[in-house]
Amino acid sequence: MERASVIRKTASDFGVAPNWVDYAEARREFSWEKARSGLAGLPGGGINMAYEAVDRHVAGGAGDCVAFRFLGTDAERTMTYGELARQTNRFANLLGALGVGKGERVFILAGRIPELYIAVLGSLKYGAVACPLFSAFGPEPIATRMTLGDARVLVTTESLYRRKVEKIRERLPGLRHVLLAQASGDIPGTADLQRLMEQAGDTANVAPTQPEDMALLHFTSGTTGAPKGAVHVHEAAVTHWATGRFALDLHPDDIFWCTADPGWVTGTSYGIIAPLLHGVTSVVDEADFDAERWYRILQEQTVAVWYTAPTAIRMLMKAGDDIPRKYVFPQLRFIASVGEPLNPEAVWWGQEVLGLPIHDNWWQTETGGIMIANTPAFDIKPGSMGRPLPGIDACIVERDAQGRVRIIDTPDTQGELALKRGWPSMFRGYLNNEERYRKSFAGELYLTGDLAKRDADGYFWFVGRADDVIKSAGHLIGPFEVESALMEHPAVAEAGVIGKPDETVGEMVKAFVSLKSGFEASDALRMELLGHARKRLGAAVAPKEIDFLPSLPRTRSGKIMRRLLKARELGLPEGDTSTLEGDTSTLEGQS
Repeated sequence: MERASVIRKTASDFGVAPNWVDYAEARREFSWEKARSGLAGLPGGGINMAYEAVDRHVAGGAGDCVAFRFLGTDAERTMTYGELARQTNRFANLLGALGVGKGERVFILAGRIPELYIAVLGSLKYGAVACPLFSAFGPEPIATRMTLGDARVLVTTESLYRRKVEKIRERLPGLRHVLLAQASGDIPGTADLQRLMEQAGDTANVAPTQPEDMALLHFTSGTTGAPKGAVHVHEAAVTHWATGRFALDLHPDDIFWCTADPGWVTGTSYGIIAPLLHGVTSVVDEADFDAERWYRILQEQTVAVWYTAPTAIRMLMKAGDDIPRKYVFPQLRFIASVGEPLNPEAVWWGQEVLGLPIHDNWWQTETGGIMIANTPAFDIKPGSMGRPLPGIDACIVERDAQGRVRIIDTPDTQGELALKRGWPSMFRGYLNNEERYRKSFAGELYLTGDLAKRDADGYFWFVGRADDVIKSAGHLIGPFEVESALMEHPAVAEAGVIGKPDETVGEMVKAFVSLKSGFEASDALRMELLGHARKRLGAAVAPKEIDFLPSLPRTRSGKIMRRLLKARELGLPEGDTSTLEGDTSTLEGQS
């Protein structure tokens, strides 16, 4: 079926009037100072993310309103803003009783259980730094991030501790406290979180945090080194509030569902902070993906705004159109997606099967919040990531031979996407890596590392990453981390990792390895390496395919050329190979 290049919006498309309907006027009248007035600020001055998200509503008389609906596999638990305030007070008091210092890092490694949300918000309330980790990580990614972040406290479950943390505990000398949720008994070197919470008081003073005080530490993987810790501050709440209003169109009575795990920045910014800032009810599904279950949640929980990822959408599409026809979602008025580019087919699938187009948007771990979006009141160009939100100035740039950055004014010209600095959730640094942080800017421009183009109507279109980060199922995976784990195996001499296009997860991780003398390539060794990587890294990060090569292409300075590995795997042009070391005429795999 031939489809239009633009999905037009009219007033009849909206069951609820959108928060903004005039793009030019909203951008012209917006200021971050005005946006700050949407929040209260601390009574004695300063700003605290948890106070704005929780206690502000309780003080305003909304303590009985539901903050979260936690959907377990067998039961549902609701938590009001009042209960959330008391529970986060207890956690803050618990940190104080343990002697945790303000600004110290509290890591949370758990599935989407209530204790995760309480620990994040309680840490913020106390003045500690919250660092959620993806629970599917293996021991090595966990150890790397906790070492980099100088973890003082870890909140996790007994099961995850035994499977993933116990064996690396001795490598974390700075980790003073491990608090176990769902503990069945005493485990040496740990404490029972529930018992400590019961002993803590449920009233607490909110830490007098200032706008530039560190609040959150999110990790983003690089391609040539260890993961980087992106620092975000309490003032980021202003961006979370504004983008919740402008990009997600949140209204006070909404039921909101963000499917992202808080171990990733989307699951924290929009699975925890933004909806609470708007006083809405968030649905949290503790179970793994299941197409029929998701449609049932949309129907039974009367979800109004749904924020998900392209991988999930492709999995729903793959499950077929018969399942959604069994359900109705009359309250659902807005669907948004983030994590990787959303192909036009998925946008149209939403329109034709769910009755609503899916609105793509763009941002990064470093930006802390949504920057560019397709929003409810405006036309969609399927395949585009939309237009900059109020308060965000985006442009396309290129570098000259001297490395100077120039803005490209010509529409539809590919270059690097850049943003003018100044929005409140902009990261304030890479932890202990000031040099890398400085390289992210050219004067007043933050250089995103993403290649894009802007059309004549001001819509931006994603082209690709300027580096090699792999986006798989909405997760950012750094090749270096996977390569390092593979090289721990005694048979592996070197490894190179790429993202291989996959219709379900966007990209899957594929590894190329060369073997040490005395080892021969075989199917048995391939399976052994796959199992080794899965054990070390976790299923979400480990490679799904491994090919053996006599040697890997390198530059003369010794860097593996992943770009060339990917080009040859996909049959793409190889580009400039003048910096290659040695003969590169073949890259034939061994079976």
